Amino acid sequence: MTIISPSILSLDFSQLNSQMDAVNASRAQWLHYDVMDGHFVPNLTIGPAVMKSLIGKTALPFDVHLMISDPDRYAPLFAAEQTVCITVHAEGCTHLHRTLQSVRSLGVKAGVALNPATPLSAVEYVLDMADLVLIMSVNPGFGGQSFIPSSLRKVRDLAELR
Repeated sequence: MTIISPSILSLDFSQLNSQMDAVNASRAQWLHYDVMDGHFVPNLTIGPAVMKSLIGKTALPFDVHLMISDPDRYAPLFAAEQTVCITVHAEGCTHLHRTLQSVRSLGVKAGVALNPATPLSAVEYVLDMADLVLIMSVNPGFGGQSFIPSSLRKVRDLAELR
């Protein structure tokens, strides 16, 4: 299944209302919310307060991507009424299976992301717990990077493994 989920990091926050009107008029099915902590990745973005301020500005469900250390601690803060999925990085979890269980217990779908250099074996034994697998095609932390072609092979390999 293909889901269009534009990232709010592409929005001009000084024009938030008109930008959200454009998103709402689009064919997007989810709204992607990138969370970066300045530790797991070298960039720092917005947190749960900004996400909660978007409730009511769109009917789109939130697709939360936690590029953070210790996602177990922070995932509950992002389980807002419009959150449909919370994706954590396999590399950021001490016990990935437990983290996916914890995310599901919040009443949302549980996703797992893999950095470009992380092998599929990191998620092989939790695929039954993952509602979504995000294969990163750039190193997480910054937009506008060059596409990493080997990610296509990883997507094909994941389809076979699935």
